Amino acid sequence: MAIFYCRHGVKQPRNPWSDGPEFITQCVIGPGTNFTYEVIFSDEEGTLWWHAHSDWTRATVHGAIVISPEPGKSYPFSEPNDDKVIVIAAWYMGDLKELVDEAMMDASDLPHSDGYTINGELGDFCNCSQETTHHWYVDYGKTYLLRIINAVMNAELFFAIAGHNLTVVGMDGGYIKPIATTYIMISPGQTMDVLLTANQSLGRYYIATRQYSSEDAEVTGFDHSIGSAILQYRGNYSLSSQPVFPNATLPLYLDYGAALRFTNQLRSLASEDHPVDVPRDISTRMFITVSMGEILCPNSSCTSVSGNKLGSSLNNVSWVNPSLDVLSAYYRNLSGTYTTDFPDWPPSMYNFTGDDLPDSVDMTYQGTKVKVLNYNETVEIVFQGTNVLKGSVNHPMHMHGHSFYVVGIGYGNFDNETDPGTYNLVDPPYVNTFGVPKNGWLAIRFTANNPGVWFWHCHLDRHMSWGMDTAFIVKDGGTAETSIRPPPAYMPSCMDMGSPGISMQTSSIDQVEMQQL
Repeated sequence: MAIFYCRHGVKQPRNPWSDGPEFITQCVIGPGTNFTYEVIFSDEEGTLWWHAHSDWTRATVHGAIVISPEPGKSYPFSEPNDDKVIVIAAWYMGDLKELVDEAMMDASDLPHSDGYTINGELGDFCNCSQETTHHWYVDYGKTYLLRIINAVMNAELFFAIAGHNLTVVGMDGGYIKPIATTYIMISPGQTMDVLLTANQSLGRYYIATRQYSSEDAEVTGFDHSIGSAILQYRGNYSLSSQPVFPNATLPLYLDYGAALRFTNQLRSLASEDHPVDVPRDISTRMFITVSMGEILCPNSSCTSVSGNKLGSSLNNVSWVNPSLDVLSAYYRNLSGTYTTDFPDWPPSMYNFTGDDLPDSVDMTYQGTKVKVLNYNETVEIVFQGTNVLKGSVNHPMHMHGHSFYVVGIGYGNFDNETDPGTYNLVDPPYVNTFGVPKNGWLAIRFTANNPGVWFWHCHLDRHMSWGMDTAFIVKDGGTAETSIRPPPAYMPSCMDMGSPGISMQTSSIDQVEMQQL
């Protein structure tokens, strides 16, 4: 199996060669070969993670990255007694690669997970757990820093611990203003640092997670399982009773209000030691629709009711992997791999979030189009969700090579006259992954100060596989210190590997449309 690795959230200054996504910054690491990544940290502090970045291999190939304060400095909160990494992942029956390949070939729906694991174990509420639920042992009175990673393929998650309050203090490798809460909502790709004080009666308490589904209520084909672990106090006491479950604090699958209440509290720390630097004078503005759609099949030859195939897109462009990685083609000035005409605006303006959209907006087209930015450009992007094919859901958008400020979020269609007046330019969250809300919009700002080729994509792998991806090229800044580093002596060869062909395959509209888009 060919594979790639990504340090999710590590900016890799001037070093896109070690960023990892297939056919963006490198070609495949073929069977029997190897490639050594050089990981360069910059301003990251807290919890990030690494994962494979080839097809759906990240389902099982992933792990935590813990970045402590530099020597002589401390956390912006009281020092915890200990920390605990919690990785939540998706579990599938059968061979996932075969399931994905078959679904792409057969024009059937992509696989849904069969369970959620916490630190590799499904927990007590799954018949396949084999009584191997993960246990975390704590001491009464101590405070712990939980480092929580959502490594799930296609689900936003609610997370709670029975009987215990949580204080969220960090996100995506940076600090935030503390949020006192009884639960969190965490999207695929996100990490959160959470303080917990073990101050309850000696006993056992469930750590539990379940999916937050932002789809319409009639869509029921998602994974309804509960992933669980057990927080257990050390000490002498009877274990005769079952662990306590967070019935009162773990939101239900469709609790839109709970997700919104949590997300709306996120703010950067914005302190003297951890300042913000939100771009004010914007040089590049983009308005990008994130959509489901159809791709034309010749002579209506595909298997869906319409005769076309399912796609997902950004500004009506559904990404297609090239046969040579974009970075190599850009660095060596080779033509024919990509074009530089990714649009700043969608091809047409319509009621993006309406219920009765015209058939004309269903169609998208494929391409390998990138956006080129000059060094130090200040960029504002408004991502607009759409209800095309009634496929509106939250889209957790992830950017490689940079973090960005979430300056605005709202519901319905973005209004460029009134909505900028609601922007938070004082303490917006500074993250690498954030959700475009169902039937809503997300406004972000960043400075393009990291030369290289950087992937942008939805972190729901279903949507990424169907084409909800693109790349930014940030040009060199004119000095050696502001230019891409030379490539390593060895990069994996693209010879005879070809495109994996997973970025867009025929899919059955009538089957997928009312399942999970």
